[in-house]
Amino acid sequence: MKPIPFTPETEKIARRIVWFETPEEALADPIRFLAYAMAYATHEDMKTLRNHVSDADFEEALKNAPPGIIDPRSWAYWNSKMGHWPPPPLPQRRFGDDAGTDSR
Repeated sequence: MKPIPFTPETEKIARRIVWFETPEEALADPIRFLAYAMAYATHEDMKTLRNHVSDADFEEALKNAPPGIIDPRSWAYWNSKMGHWPPPPLPQRRFGDDAGTDSR
């Protein structure tokens, strides 16, 4: 996935939806950032992000979303938007013996 550019608009979005990191840190990992965006961005935020992110980028972010970021409702919505219905299972955190396996 190509990087999401650091602009005044993306900085503002990153500052609000990934409030616990600097915008530079948040935008440095586009898959993780898009996972947060799918859960917390407003419609206006998404309109701005769509200027920089393609459907293929959203597909990649959904396929590789870190566990624990996207809530079930947002997961169902974004998978539906990308033509995946029913949606696949949410990414799951793994602990112990399962930690070395795929996170889904």
